[in-house]
Formats: sequence, C-alpha cells, structure tokens
Amino acid sequence: MPWHRHAPPTNKRQQRVLGVLGAANLVDNYDVAILGLALPQIQAGLHILDDQVGAVSAVIRLGVIPALIVTALADGIGRRRLLLVTILGFTLFTALTSLAQTATQFMGLQFLARVFIAAEGILAVVVIAEVFDARNRGWGIGVVGAMGTLGHGVASIVFAAVNILPFGWRSMYLLGVAPLLLLAWFRRSLEETHRFQQHRLTRAHAYDLNEALRPFRNLVRMYPGRLLAMGGALFPVAFLFETSSFFVPKTLQQVHGYTPAHVAALYLSVGVVAPIGNVFAGLLGDRFGRKWVMIAGLILNAIAVWLFYNGSGALVPIGWALMIFTLTLVLVLFQALGAELFPTSYRSTASGVRAVVGTLGAALGLVVEGVLYARFGSHSAAITAMLVVMPIAPLVTAFFLPETASRELEEISPEKDVP
Repeated sequence: MPWHRHAPPTNKRQQRVLGVLGAANLVDNYDVAILGLALPQIQAGLHILDDQVGAVSAVIRLGVIPALIVTALADGIGRRRLLLVTILGFTLFTALTSLAQTATQFMGLQFLARVFIAAEGILAVVVIAEVFDARNRGWGIGVVGAMGTLGHGVASIVFAAVNILPFGWRSMYLLGVAPLLLLAWFRRSLEETHRFQQHRLTRAHAYDLNEALRPFRNLVRMYPGRLLAMGGALFPVAFLFETSSFFVPKTLQQVHGYTPAHVAALYLSVGVVAPIGNVFAGLLGDRFGRKWVMIAGLILNAIAVWLFYNGSGALVPIGWALMIFTLTLVLVLFQALGAELFPTSYRSTASGVRAVVGTLGAALGLVVEGVLYARFGSHSAAITAMLVVMPIAPLVTAFFLPETASRELEEISPEKDVP
C-alpha cells in the first residue's frame, strides 16, 4: 500500500495484525457501502417508499446495539476468539441478504449482519490500540480505516455493473461470502494481545456472570466524566455524518443526473481522498494531538456538507471530496479516543458503548431527516437544516476530552480499584 512508504517503524507482529484486520475491515465496508450505492435499485426491487428509507436504514444501523454484547464478551474471553466469530457472522448474513424478498426480510438480515460488522470494527480498533506503540497507534488505526475504505471502492466497481449483473443488487450481497476464503489465514495470523493476556492473569475470579458484568460496572465507576464527554461529542457528529453520507449516491443520481457508472467513476477517482483522510488522521493525530485535528475536521466537514447539498456543477464533487476526507479523519480520531481513554479491563466494552452512542445519533438523524424531508420535500434542504447541531461537537471536544496522543495506554487510563 502507498501509505507504507513513509510509515513509522513497526515490527512483524504489528504488520501481520494490520494486514488481517485491514482485510476484514475491507469486506465489512464493502457490505456497508452496498446499501448507499444501490439504494434506488433496492427501493425499486423491494417497493420501499422515499419517506420510508430513513426509518429502514435507521433500524439496520441499530444492529450496533446488540454488538455491545459481543464487545463486552471480548473483555472476558479475549479479542481473538470474538473477532473470528464476527467474521463468520457478517459473512453469513451478508450472503443471506441476497435472498430477501420483502423490505422486512431485508431489514432483518441487514440488522443481523450489522451486529457482526459493528463488533468486528470495534474490536479491530481495540486490538490495534493494544498492539501498537504509543508513537504510531493513531497511524495503525488510520491504516485499518483506510483499508476499510477500499471496500467502498470494491463496491463501487461492482455497482458500476449493477444494471447488467444477473440478479442486480442481490449479486452484490452474494459476493460478500469472500471472507470465508480468508478465514484460515485469519485464524493462523491473529494472536491474542499481550495486554489482554496480562489482564487475564490478574483476574482473581473465574469468568462467570459477575465477571461478565464487571466491565459495565467499571465503565460507570472508573471514568464516568470521560464517558459522558465522549458521548456528548460523538452524538451530534453521528446525527449529521451518517445521514449526509448515506444520501450522497441517491442525490448524485436523482438530483444531478449521474448514472451508476458515473457514481462508480466518482467514487474511484475523487473517492481516493477517503483512505488518505484515514491515514492523515492517524499521522496528524500522533504528531499534533487528537483533539485539535478533530476540531478542525469537524468545522471543515460542516462546510463540505453545505457545499455538496447546495452546490451544482464542479462544486458537487469538490464538496463530496472534502466531506469524505474530513468524515474519515474525524471518525478515525473518535475511534482512537474511544479505545485510548479507558483501561484494558473494559476497553472493548467502552468502545462498544461509543459505537452504540454513535448509532443512536445516526438513527435519530435518519428519522429526523425523514420528518424534515416530508416538510421541505427535498433531502438536500433537510440535511442542510440538520447542520444546526454541529457546533456542539467541537465545543465538547475542546473543553471536556483529554489529549491522548503519544502517551502509553496505562498512563492515559490506569486501572482503578472500584467496589
């Protein structure tokens, strides 16, 4: 990959972990990208009305909530075992989605796929945070995110032929069985993290129901202020980010007259800024600090959303390029903070809670967009109106979140004895 040319020093184990988790993240994002890209085709095939799209998408995204159970289990029985389970789970339900005959079946199968996709993404960030050194932790998380965006590129290539594929959008989901071919490699290459192994040795009791609930108790007793600040910053971001990115392909096709091939060409050309945004987020965050890079990204993203949904001609791809660059940048830094701010004993659980907060914000955003669409009669006008919430996130980030860059995890969040 081109970003390895000027990469910070890494050892063989870190490189192997990066390859395994990056490949899994690529396939995850391939599945996620299909819904946005092929939305008009899925709507036509399953008879989903325009004012129902937001609600259907919101329900699918709520699959992140039960994913919290999987991530909490990873704090008890290990990261590696649960990662392998998530890979099998999202492969199965992605393939089954191709057989959906009704909107309800589609929504249910995608909800279940999202449970495992979300859990895999959360655990990948936790493993990178625990395996990489303080000086290159942000870069590692950024690279995994960058490899994930390649899944959107693969989906774009397949989507270019959606109108000539034998089963249309269903064929795109059927191709999601690819991870099964990689499972043997995943099992052989993925090891348990040293930090979790050390934590397991210090555990005084056998793993039972009480121990399974301990991460949740620690979550609210050790660093409750950090949890509230993280949620307060992330919720308004997810409220706008998910909605503004979800309606991009639909807006391109129905407002600006792009064909599926044009959309794919745009994703494969201008869309190259997405992996760049991931890697830059890690590099800049490691060098200048997570907080201020995140604040700059939030402000620029609000400008980009307004430009994309209110511009025309050349302003459309320019606005979209800036939008996805800043979106990926900010999300990588939120992922890094979500893993760094909490101790090993409940790091996966805390990352799962972060994802749930983001999902609730995204789900509310999609529902609100549907209400505003009914009032304004335009997705562009509805999303522009939603920009009113954006000042909240940079203010909370600036005043309530600590800086974590270039600090060891044990220094940022030491374990505390709690009753």
